Amino acid sequence: MQLKPLFIFLSDLAKHNERPWFQERKATYDQLRAQFIEDAEFWARELAKLDPILAGPDGRTSIFRIYRDVRFSKNKDPYKTHFSAYFTAGAGKEIDAPGYYLQLGPNGNTMIAGGLYQPDKTQLAAIRQEIDYNADELKTLLAAPDFQRYFGGLGGDKLKRAPAAYPIDHPEIELLKHKGFIATHQMPDVDVLSHADFRSHVLEVFRAMVPLCQFLRGAVAS
Repeated sequence: MQLKPLFIFLSDLAKHNERPWFQERKATYDQLRAQFIEDAEFWARELAKLDPILAGPDGRTSIFRIYRDVRFSKNKDPYKTHFSAYFTAGAGKEIDAPGYYLQLGPNGNTMIAGGLYQPDKTQLAAIRQEIDYNADELKTLLAAPDFQRYFGGLGGDKLKRAPAAYPIDHPEIELLKHKGFIATHQMPDVDVLSHADFRSHVLEVFRAMVPLCQFLRGAVAS
C-alpha cells in the first residue's frame, strides 16, 4: 500500500479525532483500508506457507477495526490512529492464541510482533511446563540469527520473583518468570516510509518468529 498517504491521514486523524472530521474523509479512509486489506491478504496467504496451521483465515478477517471501544476507557477518542492486523490459526482475531501482529502508524507507532501477549492461567502453566522440560528448543530458536537480528530477545512482562511452582535456583528461572512471550520489531517512521518493499519486509520479520509461535502453540496444545 502507499504508506505516505496513510501516515498523513492518520497524523491528521490524531489531531482531529472526532466523528464529523472522520465522516467527511470516509472515502479516503475506505481507499486506504482497501489497500491495507490487499496487503493483509498477501501476508495471510504467505504466512500459511510458512506456518501451515494458519491456512484458512483470510486477510480481511484478520484486520482490526479503526473504531475504539471507549466504554471502559478514560480516553474517549472514537478512532485508533493506526491500522493493525493479527494473523492466527482460528477465524477472526483470536488474541488469546499465538500469532503474528502488525501495527502500522505514524509517530513511532509501527511494530511487527508476535507470540502470545497475555496467556491465561492454564496457557501460562503449560508454557512454563514446556520450558521446564524442553528449554533447549526455546533457547535455540531465540538464539537464531534472524530472531536476534529483528527482535534481540524474548519480550513480554515478567515476574520479579520465581513463579510459585519453581525454585529460585532453577536453571531456566529467567524464562520461567515470563508472563508474556512476545517478539517485537519496532520501526521508526523514516524506516517505514523509506523502505523499498515494506510488504516483503513484514513477511521476513514474520518468518523469523514462526519457530516461536510454533513452540508456544505446541506447549499450549499439550
